Amino acid sequence: MKVVILGAGVVGITTAYYAALDGHDVTVVDRMSGPALETSFANAGEISPGYASPWASPDVPQKALKWLFMEHAPLIIQYHKLSPVMVAWCLAMLRNCTPARYAANKEKMVRLATYSRDMLRDLRAAESISYDHRTLGTLQLFRTQKQYDGAARDIEVLKAGGIDFELLDAAGCHGAEPGLAHATDPIFGGLRLPGDETGDCFKFTNTLAAIAEARGVKFLWNTSIDGLSETGGRVSARIGGKPVEADAFVLACGAWSPALARPLGIGLPVYPVKGYSITVPITDETRAPQSTLLDETFKVAITRLGDRVRVGGMAELAGFDRSLKPQRQRTLERSVFSLFPGVTTSEERNLWCGHRPMTPNGVPFVGRSKFQNLWLNTGHGTLGWTMSCGSARLVADEISGRKPAVSL
Repeated sequence: MKVVILGAGVVGITTAYYAALDGHDVTVVDRMSGPALETSFANAGEISPGYASPWASPDVPQKALKWLFMEHAPLIIQYHKLSPVMVAWCLAMLRNCTPARYAANKEKMVRLATYSRDMLRDLRAAESISYDHRTLGTLQLFRTQKQYDGAARDIEVLKAGGIDFELLDAAGCHGAEPGLAHATDPIFGGLRLPGDETGDCFKFTNTLAAIAEARGVKFLWNTSIDGLSETGGRVSARIGGKPVEADAFVLACGAWSPALARPLGIGLPVYPVKGYSITVPITDETRAPQSTLLDETFKVAITRLGDRVRVGGMAELAGFDRSLKPQRQRTLERSVFSLFPGVTTSEERNLWCGHRPMTPNGVPFVGRSKFQNLWLNTGHGTLGWTMSCGSARLVADEISGRKPAVSL
């Protein structure tokens, strides 16, 4: 079959790889000059199935009001960028902040993310691919008793999903991450998920793109996806100013997917939630993290990537604004240097931002659309790296006429 993948982030490239593995004639199209140059470029680096949770949780409405007045708030709303799309998305998110919806959405996310982790392990073994990966788990760090007690809700979902976990006191956290011994802020405890992994998404995506190209996948770089249209239940595209037909199109354009789907009558409630990261070189190994920590106070992930530490987080609602705001860097620095002071003597920070394709309930759109030759693989939010291999395998299975291993 002729398969055209729209988008060359980690989700698009993994989909191309699996489709090529099934023997299809695959072409990837992207407006950028290479793979993973937008949202997949400098993300937090965590592969965390056990921590796959919707942002729409029962405590978010109360927390959001408090965050509005915090210096280092994990949620920032740029009110001068308010739009009907932003307001509709926020209201839809609030509707998902009930205990029942939170549990149902988290179960779906954990199920897909766990399958994806298994697919990544198989891919890594099959291709001997290296991307600064580590398999030392994730530690969700609690600085208060209230945060520690709040883990009970997530633990119930982890138990139901068969996810291994350890609830740790402060000493247990120090044992899992010795570098925390130097922390300047108090640590109350943590929830450790030993099955989680870490890795450089940009390195992975570029290496896998080269493997896919060796398998026959064609890449159209610096090429615009002008639009999609439909005739008789089948979709066609206009790419680089030319009409393109395919047996299967896969829409994997992240936060840019809704604009392409809208003319087809498909409304995707995917919003570009802006996130930031800094990357710092490690100059003192004894003060560095060994894997990923999730700082529950600042909603920041701190990840070890080889000889670097990636610090990523925050949610800024500002449309497709790409400006880098120094105060966001200060929040990331506040988190990492209060837990790992002295990890670096360098002034290098490499501040970056990207637009996460967020759905109101946290669950991505994965599978065939209402059109027979259009598949969706978008809306993964902060978990595109975590869910990429699983989502791609499921879409490739459907394209090839196989029943997916995980229910969609």
